Amino acid sequence: MKLYIGNLSYDTTESQLQAALAAYGEVESVRILTDGDSGRSKGFGFAEFRSDEQARAAISGLNGKDLGGRAIIVNEARPKTDSGGGRGGGRGSGQGGYGGGRNRY
Repeated sequence: MKLYIGNLSYDTTESQLQAALAAYGEVESVRILTDGDSGRSKGFGFAEFRSDEQARAAISGLNGKDLGGRAIIVNEARPKTDSGGGRGGGRGSGQGGYGGGRNRY
């Protein structure tokens, strides 16, 4: 089972997170996401446990607990969705005079 871990201190390392999670079972992987430009932690990450039971134990044991001075959020990771995301110009964005946006001039 894959877990989402949020509200991490920007100083928390993957090793520290791994150690906290290991108390609940066999952790297969830990990854804290970082900003591509600065390399700084985004304050959340993911972990995978070998079994669902161990992952559920980690959720029960760590959700809301202090790690690095912050009450972390631990829950089951939701599947990635294709939301289309990203930023685009065009109609309605106020670019090129295509209505929708207000002209500040």
